[in-house]
Amino acid sequence: MSLFPPSRQLTLDLTTPPAHARADFLPAPANHAALKALDRPQDWPAGRMLLIGPEGSGKTHLAAFWAAENGARRISASALRPDAADLLATDGGAVVVEDADHAGFAAGAEQALFHLWNLCGPRDCLLLLTARTPPRDWGLVLPDLRSRMDAMPQVRLGSPNEALLAAVLVKLFADRQVAVPAGLIDWLVLHMDRDLGLARRLVTAMDHAAMSQKGPVTRRIAADLLDKLSEADA
Repeated sequence: MSLFPPSRQLTLDLTTPPAHARADFLPAPANHAALKALDRPQDWPAGRMLLIGPEGSGKTHLAAFWAAENGARRISASALRPDAADLLATDGGAVVVEDADHAGFAAGAEQALFHLWNLCGPRDCLLLLTARTPPRDWGLVLPDLRSRMDAMPQVRLGSPNEALLAAVLVKLFADRQVAVPAGLIDWLVLHMDRDLGLARRLVTAMDHAAMSQKGPVTRRIAADLLDKLSEADA
């Protein structure tokens, strides 16, 4: 007998972590320039690069396998502290700072990022930053840091085409071990914006809805949630 009444049943998210190896990355025109740039860090001016792309565009995936292949340490900008910069910037090493656009809103993060920038050059340490927006939108207060971020070489992730959106949807459902009915992926591609962030939110919501209803993912669930998420984004 359940310990919880029907209205209080617990829904457990038993999904596996997203697959972030290079073999799981989906090359496409939208990410060709970024992939090419990350594969040639020896060409980065002063060993530094800023990867810019919207939510869900693949920044974390790219950063994850780039870090694995280059022995880089990964840290989120909001977790940066001034006393950590010296430990992160090792001689001949590599560092990835993710969500650098959050640096302006975290105590000590700006100063830490400034120290990291200054240490990486003389130590021949590669520095990869990821962000959703360019530095002018980060709310940075330190003028010296802002000027360095503005001057940093950049590569951008573009908008996905229909083929990439479909492939990402397939991967997102597979990561969550969710079976979908035939034709649903094609239907979603035709009816949703080409927004990989929306795709991630939609797949998560569909999975949770199906689990709460103790049934399969259906087109009705997809349509209802797509309407709700699209209205929320409007």
